[in-house]
Amino acid sequence: MKIDAALESFLLFLATERGLSTNYQLSVRHSLDRYIRWLAKSKIDWKTITTEELNQYLGNLKKADLSASSIRIHLVHLKIFFRFALQKQWITKDNADPLLPPKIPSHLPETMNVAVLQQLLTSIDTTPLLGARDKAILETFYSSGLRLSELANSRLEHLDLDERMLRITGKGNKTRLVPLGKEAKTAIEFYLKNSRPKLVKASISSSHLFLSMRGGSLSPERLRAIVKTRAREAGIETNIYPHLLRHSFATHLLQNGADLRIIQELLGHADIATTQVYTHVDQQSLKNVHKTFHPRG
Repeated sequence: MKIDAALESFLLFLATERGLSTNYQLSVRHSLDRYIRWLAKSKIDWKTITTEELNQYLGNLKKADLSASSIRIHLVHLKIFFRFALQKQWITKDNADPLLPPKIPSHLPETMNVAVLQQLLTSIDTTPLLGARDKAILETFYSSGLRLSELANSRLEHLDLDERMLRITGKGNKTRLVPLGKEAKTAIEFYLKNSRPKLVKASISSSHLFLSMRGGSLSPERLRAIVKTRAREAGIETNIYPHLLRHSFATHLLQNGADLRIIQELLGHADIATTQVYTHVDQQSLKNVHKTFHPRG
């Protein structure tokens, strides 16, 4: 079977038998189309390609300045395609199986120190209509460690101020309850009383917690711009963005003795390994303190 026909059959399998999303199918097509172009240029038969030649292809991706994480995705798609081809008996040996993914360099998440956060959160004048809203947004980001999409999609009916809890929907459509701190509760109460009723428009029905000037929901891009604008107005020169508030939320909890499993639950991480990166951040902060203040640091 020719490679083009094999690819179409494979994509049909992903759609009908595996029930994978259209976006995933497009991602696979993009990866394998690139592989097919490389095969044609290199004049290599896909059915007899060796592991060494497949490694050459991965090296070609690296030379094209693809990141390690992008190369990993290409490799995953190649592996499942070759596994499928072997099951169909289009090839006699799966030479993609021995391929090893490239190591992804570990980047520790950035965090803000408490003093800078205080500067950001206390600098907002809540007298103007949008000041009260933006103060509540920033307090909620830091208080609950929400992802950008989670805050953008937060609903008024999912808010329980008496219990100081907010029910949100995270990755994989999973819902979880997140607590709100006292400052966040106060800011949200003030916003709901003094700002949100004036943002509501009769022509638009929206149950989103945080509203735009037009009375609709705030897009993730707009929320990102709000955070950056408020940081700039507070005189903070470093790059401030919503996920930085999430990182700071987790790091500050860990530094103050919170259990890693609890932080995992609050962040909505499916795997504790994702949360463990914050232990490295905490260790790094300890090293910095030691280096700064110890006589022989």
